[in-house]
Amino acid sequence: MSDLSVIIVAKNEAHDIVGCLESVQGWASEVIVFDSGSTDGTQDLCRAHGARVFETDWPGDGPQKNRALDQARGDWVLCLDADERVSPALRGQIEQVLRGNTPHAAFSMPRSSSFCGQFMRHGGWWPDRITRLFRRGRARFTEPRTHAALVVDGSTGQLQAPIIHLSVSDLDEVLDKLNVYSTEGARAMHAQGRRGGLGLALGKGFWAFVRSYLLRAGFLDGRLGLVLALANAHGTYYRYAKLWLLERGVDARR
Repeated sequence: MSDLSVIIVAKNEAHDIVGCLESVQGWASEVIVFDSGSTDGTQDLCRAHGARVFETDWPGDGPQKNRALDQARGDWVLCLDADERVSPALRGQIEQVLRGNTPHAAFSMPRSSSFCGQFMRHGGWWPDRITRLFRRGRARFTEPRTHAALVVDGSTGQLQAPIIHLSVSDLDEVLDKLNVYSTEGARAMHAQGRRGGLGLALGKGFWAFVRSYLLRAGFLDGRLGLVLALANAHGTYYRYAKLWLLERGVDARR
């Protein structure tokens, strides 16, 4: 069987990361954690579970994941977030890849995400297919500070079992992520020369709600489907509103 390296980037994930580590413990060849200044003991928890821990600054999501990738020694690499877990069924499918002689350079898998305690099946949250398993040396991450993409040299196959994603536990966490991601998204668009505007922000926010709740059938997830669609709308609105303010010289998170 080929060796598997698991890479994780983290900061203050003591409440989540143990479950992530335990889902790969005993069958992954190594676990590599790049920590960017945790103050809650994340580093010690990772070391206690056998991970190789590197304590660094935060250059952004893509660059940090590439740093972790550069330390990997396995034939294959699996990239996880601290709030994700490998389901038992997915473990079995990954082990089949490691035992076989696949022509693919990478594999995607669906991600099953929870929102305030409920696993969502609509609104664009399922199947949310992502590419996370790849041959070392055949893929790198792009450079954005948030939500980096994986660029693969070769074909990508599909696994059917999901990664379990404990996305947000309550509305406080929703609001925290909304603020961080809208700021980073606005800065990225500003760097690309994109233009904002209050009317554009309102229109984009409204469209995000319609797309999530109606076109992607978020209403089928019940009341939390409505809450999620509203959160998507607010996140989009604030991203474009912050872009508009950046054009006016206002950056609240300097």
